[in-house]
Amino acid sequence: MRLSTKAQYAVRAMVSLHLNTDGAPMTTKDISAREGISLPYLEQLFVKLRRGKIVQSVRGPGGGYVLARPADKIQVDQIIDSVEETLVPVSCMEEDGTCACADQCITHTVWQGLGEKIRAFLSSITLEDLTREARERMGERQVQ
Repeated sequence: MRLSTKAQYAVRAMVSLHLNTDGAPMTTKDISAREGISLPYLEQLFVKLRRGKIVQSVRGPGGGYVLARPADKIQVDQIIDSVEETLVPVSCMEEDGTCACADQCITHTVWQGLGEKIRAFLSSITLEDLTREARERMGERQVQ
């Protein structure tokens, strides 16, 4: 199973936003340059992140985006959900874990269990956790 580029970029952008600001707004242009993500694509993601109440927009000079709530209250699965990506492991499974096949397949319980474990894992990681890890890695690089 692979997470989509949309999900990966959304998580990367959120870590960049939190890592590089002290609560001050950051523009999508700055995040785009820092992360190497296309600006139009990033702007589409931020519309969804705003609708998902992950970020808030700040208008005017010095405007941009800020976190809508503390980073330790934003889980990775919420970021992925807000950009409308599914976390189900197989195409025949619905978000609620039911099987879309006419007859439930023999391996349904395997895929359902995998989906539940993926969701539990991603919901156990917060934006604060990822940012802390990024800071530690940056510190290690500076020491070397």
